[in-house]
Amino acid sequence: MPALIALLVFLVVALAAFAVGSLLDQRSARARLIKDRLATVQKAPEREPDEELALLRDEQLSKIPAFDTLLRRSARASAIQDVLLQAGMKLRAGNFLVLCVLCGLGAGIAAVLYTHNAAIGWAALVIASFLPYSFVSYRRQKRFEKFEELFPEAIDTLARAVRAGHAFTTALEMISAEIADPLSSEFRKLYEEQKFGMPVRDALMNLTQRVPLVDVKFFVTAVMLQRETGGNLAEILDNLSYVIRERFKIQRQVKVHTAQGRLTMLLLMAMPPTVVAILYVFSPEFVHPLFYDPIGHVLLVSSIALQTIGYFVIRKIIKIQV
Repeated sequence: MPALIALLVFLVVALAAFAVGSLLDQRSARARLIKDRLATVQKAPEREPDEELALLRDEQLSKIPAFDTLLRRSARASAIQDVLLQAGMKLRAGNFLVLCVLCGLGAGIAAVLYTHNAAIGWAALVIASFLPYSFVSYRRQKRFEKFEELFPEAIDTLARAVRAGHAFTTALEMISAEIADPLSSEFRKLYEEQKFGMPVRDALMNLTQRVPLVDVKFFVTAVMLQRETGGNLAEILDNLSYVIRERFKIQRQVKVHTAQGRLTMLLLMAMPPTVVAILYVFSPEFVHPLFYDPIGHVLLVSSIALQTIGYFVIRKIIKIQV
């Protein structure tokens, strides 16, 4: 209990100091921003006419200047921000990291207060800290699956627009207006980037970074080759749409053949906690040593670790790349 009180006092003091430092740094950060903008305006006549300009984006990792400066020094924080954007979540990396820390601390403190065991508390802290990232990864995967489902339809729309005589950039705007999200939002970004002066090649490469799917890379490669070497773009897009649909057929067949393995994984993962919950309801004295005895704590942590390892092993077995 004294260690827990000391930890809480440390967290309160650290958060208070960080808040005071952020308020003091807010004013200086605004002054630096105004100074940088004035310097950019003054240097505008010196810029070469053919110099490429990047589009300005809101790339802050946190609204707190000091925290944003600290996060920008880490490549992992930028990678987390990319994952959040790919998941379609309007959340900054700084807020997300704070959320992970709060979830871990809350679960750790609750576990220590309930079991009076530090090992269980640390295990709960680590597991709960990764839960928000797991949720974001799940949202990202579902968003990419929906994107893949709508992508052949977008390619067909693009091919029909090009065949009807529209420019490639105009066809991109048509896709962003006719196809559902998330595909419409990504093609809207692609259209706006080239509209505001970015080369089409660079805008297409940015699309592959925002949506790192094999089908998108095929599409970007085909379009760039056609723009450099020539050819019938509509025919190329029709062939690409056919290939993507054939890949979907093979993927569905693979899901059918791996259904037994996925069902086995679900049963093996759900059976131990279900059995423990049933025994805890009908025979609590039989399960109490698992939570209050030191040997039970070791067995509980070991079982969770082995369950996690088994999950990834079975997932690796049933996951087949097409």
